[in-house]
Amino acid sequence: MPSTVTESLIFRDMFGTPAMRAVFADEALVRRYLDVEVALAEAEAATMIIPAEAAAAIAEAARTMRIDFDRLRHETEITGYPILPIVHQLSEAAGTAGGYVHWGATTQDIMDTATVLQVRAALDLVSVDLVELRDILAQLALRHRDTPMAGRTHLQQALPITFGYKVAVWLSMIQRHIERLDQMRPRVLLGQFAGAAGTLASLGADGLKVQAALCALLGLARPSATWHVARDGLAEAVSFLGPVTGSLAKIATDVMLMMATEFGEVAEPFVKGRGASSTMPQKRNPISSELMLAAAKAVRQHVALMLDGMVQDLERATGPWHAEWIAIPESFILTAGALAQAKFMLGGLIVDAERMRDNLALSGGLIVAEAVMMAAAPKLGRQRAHDVVYDACRSAVTEKRHLADILIEVPEIVEALGGADAIRHHCDPANYLGLAPQMVDHMLAQLPGRPGAR
Repeated sequence: MPSTVTESLIFRDMFGTPAMRAVFADEALVRRYLDVEVALAEAEAATMIIPAEAAAAIAEAARTMRIDFDRLRHETEITGYPILPIVHQLSEAAGTAGGYVHWGATTQDIMDTATVLQVRAALDLVSVDLVELRDILAQLALRHRDTPMAGRTHLQQALPITFGYKVAVWLSMIQRHIERLDQMRPRVLLGQFAGAAGTLASLGADGLKVQAALCALLGLARPSATWHVARDGLAEAVSFLGPVTGSLAKIATDVMLMMATEFGEVAEPFVKGRGASSTMPQKRNPISSELMLAAAKAVRQHVALMLDGMVQDLERATGPWHAEWIAIPESFILTAGALAQAKFMLGGLIVDAERMRDNLALSGGLIVAEAVMMAAAPKLGRQRAHDVVYDACRSAVTEKRHLADILIEVPEIVEALGGADAIRHHCDPANYLGLAPQMVDHMLAQLPGRPGAR
């Protein structure tokens, strides 16, 4: 029975997705090992290192053989690595051509290249999810471009914003992650074939030709130098997932706070029973947001593990390499799960614009004290306007009255603003949104396929 949340029959689709689990499943991993061994044989046949018939026989054996996983597990426990056991089974299946399997390679060549093939498939899935999430956020930002709400700093109401502006901030992070993913692919998707100590000594003068042919067959870039102990590429891939899930956790935190009863400004999509309490029938907990936050915390630990794993000894490492076997699959699965939760939650997010406006009114106009101050400053001077409005704010708090009512009783402000109606205008939060709507427009214009896009 599975014992981790990413494989659990109960939890696995809360913390991952079937598509991403399939990328890192044992069967898929073994298939990647075989793909690399076959590509190696074909590359060596193309460079006349081994007979073409042998390469064809190895490819056919890899296609038709049935892996004995019990034997593979047992031999891997003895050897410490799965490649020699795989080579045993592939060589037996290939018959007389079996002697050419794994020619000139070392275990890490096969494992590293297979890992990169997995990472490529995983990044493709992440890329699709990020683009879909970007589109969801773009629609949400546009829909609520002009929906006023309280902007909060230090958990206190600060100035009015629009909900579309808040979403545009979320959207900007996702768009940058899409750009980062595309930029890092050439650095991460490198083949590995260098032999025992990384010098390709076993193949003599033909080693680099085989390396180039192998990478070409697998659609991977050829490395500038052996990366057996230069783990920055894979570390970058997992480190990339840290900011992705970190951004999702920021979004989740905002949603959880805004779902609090005292705020009530948004709610996760309604599904009967979702987020329910076993004892409190009224509860509707932010389940997707909670799962996104949990995944981000776990991925963050794996980022640290990958960075620590970069400290490798000499030309072939000891334990640091093994740590990648833990961190890479789990990080991608958890990220896929968090992205799936984000798409579900934000795609059906319930926005209560009326409650947002009600919350804007909670301070009795204090949230737009800056608006009054800046409007009065041309007549009174900034500092005098600040002092007068500051005193009025204190009176409004003490007397529990609306700021506009206090200011109307201050002749200096009435004269500076031009009357009571002007004071009430400046004390309406909806009239002090700054450039929030225009910032939404600017963010949306950056997206591909939109007017003004880069």
